Amino acid sequence: MEHSFWKERWQRGEIGFHQPHIHAQLQKFWPDLRLPKGSAVFVPLAGKSRDMAWLAEHGHKVIGAELSGLAVRDFFKESDLTPIVTPSAPFQIFEAGPFKIYQGDFFAISQEALRDVVACYDRAALIALPPDMRPRYAEKLTAVLPPEAVLFLVTIEYPEGEITGPPFCVTRSEVRSLYGQYFDMEILEARDRLHANDNLKKRGVTKLEEIAFVLRRKA
Repeated sequence: MEHSFWKERWQRGEIGFHQPHIHAQLQKFWPDLRLPKGSAVFVPLAGKSRDMAWLAEHGHKVIGAELSGLAVRDFFKESDLTPIVTPSAPFQIFEAGPFKIYQGDFFAISQEALRDVVACYDRAALIALPPDMRPRYAEKLTAVLPPEAVLFLVTIEYPEGEITGPPFCVTRSEVRSLYGQYFDMEILEARDRLHANDNLKKRGVTKLEEIAFVLRRKA
């Protein structure tokens, strides 16, 4: 899955993965994390997610990483913000208000960039990646997040082979395999979402579960 795949999808407006509403499990479970006001949250493969605006409205600084410059510009435009853009190879850094988005390759993000992060919100990153890329992604995220940071993760499960992702099915057992060496995993909720995903139904999915997790670094 090359960079051009995602850039072309944004350019063609093929962004069925983008949710214009705030994610329900974020609203339901995030307050239970009891994170300090003003603390920083990292959103990988951020797109132009309105969840970032919700996080900011609830007192957080938001650091994002997103490959598509079009997505980043759309996010700030839809937020009625004019960002300052700073070249910082290999990224372009967009900043305005509580938002700082690194436009470029997630795999180039540094520990230094995320040194103040207390939590990571992954709703659409892991499930966007094919199986062969997911271990590399999980290893990178584990390496760059501060030890005290918690990971709020949302995945989906559907019967194997019904569609070719993205979005990809990521099972509970795979989450445990990817993160279990370094994190304790708690399942917050598993809910049926087929009725709310006409696009996936049309593509042939017959059963769809959405699972929310919180992962905390092992002592």
